[in-house]
Amino acid sequence: MNSFTNRRHFLRGTGALIALPALASIGFRPFASAAQKVKATPSKRAVFLGIGFGVTKETWYPDLKDTGAGYKLTEGLAPLARHKKDFTVVQGCSNQYSNEAHWGSTFWLTGANRYSIPGQNMANSISADQVAAQHLGQETRFASMRLDSSDGGGSGHGPGLSLSWNQRGKPIAGLNDPLKVFHKLFSADDLPLAQRQTAIAEKRSVLDAVLTEAKRVQRGLSKNDNDKLDEYFQGIRDIETRLSKDEDWLDVPKAKAPIEEPSPGLKGKEEIEMMYNLIIAALQTDSTRVLSYRLPGQKLLNSMGVTLSAHNISHYSPGERMEASKARDKAHSELLAGLIDKLKATKEADGSSLFDHTALAFGSNISSIHYLDNCPTVLTGGGANLKLGQHLALPKDTPLCNVWLTTLQGLGIQAERHGDSSGVVKELQA
Repeated sequence: MNSFTNRRHFLRGTGALIALPALASIGFRPFASAAQKVKATPSKRAVFLGIGFGVTKETWYPDLKDTGAGYKLTEGLAPLARHKKDFTVVQGCSNQYSNEAHWGSTFWLTGANRYSIPGQNMANSISADQVAAQHLGQETRFASMRLDSSDGGGSGHGPGLSLSWNQRGKPIAGLNDPLKVFHKLFSADDLPLAQRQTAIAEKRSVLDAVLTEAKRVQRGLSKNDNDKLDEYFQGIRDIETRLSKDEDWLDVPKAKAPIEEPSPGLKGKEEIEMMYNLIIAALQTDSTRVLSYRLPGQKLLNSMGVTLSAHNISHYSPGERMEASKARDKAHSELLAGLIDKLKATKEADGSSLFDHTALAFGSNISSIHYLDNCPTVLTGGGANLKLGQHLALPKDTPLCNVWLTTLQGLGIQAERHGDSSGVVKELQA
């Protein structure tokens, strides 16, 4: 066993050998000829866009009896009219364990039961984007990119640092500033290569020392303490995986930015527009193939000249608050239509478009006025081989995770279940 393979498979400490999960980066070096990089079939991608307090029930959802391809677009979805044949609206889905009317994104991609661990009042599980990242992110610099809103966890999103949760159900931080996202994707690291290599070696040395000490105290612990320590070990392995990824790309220059550097301080509608441009740029340069974005709510309203709070608008009734809610829905649909335009306009090496190979989901865990059933769901893009151009009304309380499972399988991921899924949605499969 050579030192490279040994380093990647194990964390070695005094008297301890800690096995790591199988890593696709073991033995993989991201150097390829131009011919190798141009694949016969472009790679699949996945994008998840989550809003907080849901939508305006009366003007966003199509009539439940008006299904299929010939359904009438509603006022809230009207800005998407030019793409009607290329997106599907799904009704009837929910997360059976949802019980918090202010958390529009915490469990949106996980379908988890927050009380699943005895003695804890907050537990989560892996989000659909991170399942996708484990399979689609092996060959890219960033396994996934997590984008967050300038509102942080406000505006109906709930606990979390982005839409993303790792395999232990722990929150993964996102970047909430377009300028920071741009530099993360495209700005060169100013530190010399030797210094960056040294920094990674030092981090590994610390991990080894910590693991050695943890193994020393493991003997004689109770089952509960051993469970906690196992979770701790998994956290260490996660760090080692990230270090391995960083090491693989240390001497590979970042892609040249296909867009200009964003202006500082963008908020609300301009912030979303720029984040969408950065999503296109990240996919176009193959810097990552999986992105999630927890969209701003309050800052979007402010940028539209609305002075009411996102929370008060979510409790709308006919009048000023309802009109603000409807205007927000239209703004989201206009922005989404613009993103689809750019996905279609950005070409792959084989002449197809990014749209043809990207699965995109838009929605929330909250439907309307704090209700947790009938989660608003829009699916678009050809990446998951879904049946687009329809309004699909599923039986009430169909697990939303059935949609995510169908999407994951359509992306070529052999998942048997996700969250509280009970099976795939056959009506979605092309």
